[in-house]
Amino acid sequence: MSCDHLVCAQCSHPVRDGRCPTCRNARAELHGDGPGLPPALVLGVLLVLLLAALVLRAVAA
Repeated sequence: MSCDHLVCAQCSHPVRDGRCPTCRNARAELHGDGPGLPPALVLGVLLVLLLAALVLRAVAA
């Protein structure tokens, strides 16, 4: 199944265009596009790296 001939019930445009959140969600489900890394995970990793840099800086001083 593809989204080439599907029409969105919310915005009445082809799903393949992805004009609204509903279209984008349907297209992602059909094509298996994953969302990637969750923003909370990326933020958590950045905070851990920042804390590690601060600790290393304090130990080196």
